[in-house]
Amino acid sequence: MKKQWFLIILVLFMMILAGCSDKVAKPEDQFDQYVKLWQEQDFDKMYNYLSTETKEQVKKKDFVERYSKIYKDLEIKDLKIQFTKPEEETDKKAEKIEFPFQVSMSSLAGEIAFDHQAQWVKEEDDDKATEWRMNWDSTFIFPDLADGDKISVPTIPPIRGAILDRNGIALAENGEALQVGLVPGKMEEDDTITKLAKLLGIDSKSIENALNQSWVKPDLLVPIKTLPAKDEDLQQKLLELPGVSLGTTNARVYPLGERAAHLTGNLSTITAEDLEKHKGKGYSDTDMIGRRGLELVLEERLRGTPGVQIIIKKEDGSEKILAEKEVQNGEDIELTIDSALQVNIYDEFEGKPGTAAAIDPETGETLALVSSPAYDPNVLTLGANEEQWKKLQDDPKQPMLNRLNSAFAPGSVLKPITAAIGLKDGTITWDEKLTINGKGWKKDESWGKYEVKRVSDPGVPIDLEKALIYSDNIYFAQKAIELGQKKFETGLKNFGFAEDMPYLYPMHQSTYGEIGSDIALADSSYGQGQVEVNVLHLATMYSPFTNKGNMIKPILEAKEEKGQIWKKSLLTEEQATQLTAALRKVVDDPNGTARGARIEGYPLAGKTGTAEYEKAEQGVEGKENGWFVAYNPEKPDLIIALMVQEGGSAGAIDHVTNIFKEQR
Repeated sequence: MKKQWFLIILVLFMMILAGCSDKVAKPEDQFDQYVKLWQEQDFDKMYNYLSTETKEQVKKKDFVERYSKIYKDLEIKDLKIQFTKPEEETDKKAEKIEFPFQVSMSSLAGEIAFDHQAQWVKEEDDDKATEWRMNWDSTFIFPDLADGDKISVPTIPPIRGAILDRNGIALAENGEALQVGLVPGKMEEDDTITKLAKLLGIDSKSIENALNQSWVKPDLLVPIKTLPAKDEDLQQKLLELPGVSLGTTNARVYPLGERAAHLTGNLSTITAEDLEKHKGKGYSDTDMIGRRGLELVLEERLRGTPGVQIIIKKEDGSEKILAEKEVQNGEDIELTIDSALQVNIYDEFEGKPGTAAAIDPETGETLALVSSPAYDPNVLTLGANEEQWKKLQDDPKQPMLNRLNSAFAPGSVLKPITAAIGLKDGTITWDEKLTINGKGWKKDESWGKYEVKRVSDPGVPIDLEKALIYSDNIYFAQKAIELGQKKFETGLKNFGFAEDMPYLYPMHQSTYGEIGSDIALADSSYGQGQVEVNVLHLATMYSPFTNKGNMIKPILEAKEEKGQIWKKSLLTEEQATQLTAALRKVVDDPNGTARGARIEGYPLAGKTGTAEYEKAEQGVEGKENGWFVAYNPEKPDLIIALMVQEGGSAGAIDHVTNIFKEQR
């Protein structure tokens, strides 16, 4: 009986063993799991599937770190491993089996794809259990990568595109700068470093640090500072110092300098923050990047795409190119800007703070965009020293402030826009006259002590034409209140207020703030209150007067379609013609506020404006900005809007008049 029980137990035990052997994971299932981990880049768990022989050759730490570093450095993405399980089951008696598979991935140098064979072997683990494990080597990373090989990723920098004006004149281009260096063995005087530092405006310590680099030898030239190649007097003083050597180096140059600085912007050395922001775009810590203006706005187009190779360097010195992406040089970008007009307008400011825009109202082309004063983009691109930065930052005229895309209170140059809104609605007509007595007016006693003020009382009833000629605040305040807040705000929106301009260069929105009372509505009607406009938008808002009531879409790039309409039918053609005639009288009439703009034999139409800002309290005079917007009604191919900060409209009139005289 005992023997029978023993036989039964033995049979059951053998059956259990047989059952356990059936539960050994199939190699195809093992590989399928391995593939899933691989696609997830879970290198830590992948290592557990490797054979004993493989683990003896590569430690887990090395396996994980090598995979991780290569995949990170090469920016591996979209990893796909194709493995099709065999239809027939693996022979249970087999000790070794191979499975074909395909790998594809994207990298910083393009797609990498290869076919490979995975060899799986049957082996026992520490508990004597049978398992399938994979024989792995570095060819699973890339087929041509042996254990002792290294991977290099050389890049070919693209040539940055130029920024050109309408005539092909460079506003920003690749040129040469002055490279100042020192040959240590030729420094005969002890104070050479001190004198050089003073001439270059840098700290002596920075020169000493450059000379103390490990590679420096007495006869080798050590680069110290790169300067714009235009100061001959400085160059002469530098050459008088023993050991100093001057040469040239490639650099980004801006031929117009300050005159177009805020338009072009400048480059600067890339920062860690930039590298993180532009991760995956091929930037390195030695690159330059657009920092302001169009250099920043058009960075991707101007920069191009670096060429890059992924090369496997063999131990015998041979190389294998794994992937390659050709360099794409940056794009040359042609603007509608006229360099001569840009220079003329900037120089007209003579360093005074202000801004100006010039457009062709028929085509929408921007002919000039000026912010004064400005900085020298050549200096900032090469690296301004501490003294230069301090001078820029401490200058009360704020040369770093970009006024060309900022918004300012327009003052009375908004009155033709208010007139257009009222004419379109019918609230304003050319025939209606308002009887206004004195220089002050308020709607009723609810206004308290506040009054709308006007410069003069002509002593006659005021119609729209006279209101424009005399720049009568009271007329526009009364008509705006009659029009009402909602219609006035709708009219401003129809002119593009409270929306982003469809424009290549980012411009601050023109806004009107909160118009929550009749006082606010009155003030807003003549460009005070919370109304603010950018100078380009202001110039554009005058285009309906020359365009049969349609407002042109401003453009900056030469290849953009010309003559696009941004806002349609803001006025009838007749109303536009009448407004132009009235603005003509603002210049020609002896009482016109722009009478100083009269040019013999050259007609101008326009409107002046004086806008208060930083006002301490109601009724107290604050600082003023002076405006003038003008165009030739007989040849309407140029509208100039110009603002002088902290100055009256007389200065703005003089500047615009001088500019038109140059354009005749």
